[in-house]
Amino acid sequence: MDDCMDFDGDGTVDPAEEFWGEEMLCGSREEHNALFGDDGDFGGIEWEDHDDFDEDSEEDSDFELESVGLFREDLEFMDEDERREVLEEAGLDPEEFEF
Repeated sequence: MDDCMDFDGDGTVDPAEEFWGEEMLCGSREEHNALFGDDGDFGGIEWEDHDDFDEDSEEDSDFELESVGLFREDLEFMDEDERREVLEEAGLDPEEFEF
């Protein structure tokens, strides 16, 4: 894995490259734990622990969509089959979203 973190191609991975490599590789606590054996910057925070977390909130689902580069406005114009395929390709469960 170190070779992919050698961003400047000098044959060694300096601390800055290691830091940025780890940050770019991990999009979740689970990924970081699987790759590096700890929670990293995710710190074990569970969304369910927060009182203001509303799993069904449209704002929360918009954030989830935007985090993978999708926008509700674009998806609303797609037919249902195309929208399902785009969501699945992005790693999202189409059943979790209402349009």
